[in-house]
Amino acid sequence: MNSELSAKKDSILEFFVQAANRHGFSLDITLNVNGAVISGTLISAKDYFETMSETFEDGNEIAQKISDQLATAGESVDSSQGAEANFIHLKNTKVYCGDSKPTPSEGKILWRGNLNEVDGFFLGRISDSGS
Repeated sequence: MNSELSAKKDSILEFFVQAANRHGFSLDITLNVNGAVISGTLISAKDYFETMSETFEDGNEIAQKISDQLATAGESVDSSQGAEANFIHLKNTKVYCGDSKPTPSEGKILWRGNLNEVDGFFLGRISDSGS
């Protein structure tokens, strides 16, 4: 029974993810995941895969194939909009572990996580004092 409880997703967080996936809803959010704090902006799975695809599109032949596969994944997400949400996608992400500076501390970082692994969340992003 204990493993059943630990594998259960937060229904409110899943609702936010479904709103992002179905309607392009976006929101600043901070997650607690296995002791780490992950802060960023919620985006749709389609936006996540499209942005990842763009990262590889100007590369060599292998990078181009990866780009194509990611673009295809984004299109398939679009066709399965009624499906259950299992992953959360963030952009401009920072990961905090302990008192250290966030990792990564620079760049527009995309992050994908399993909704079953999220321990808690709050609305809003953590901003660095230097930002």
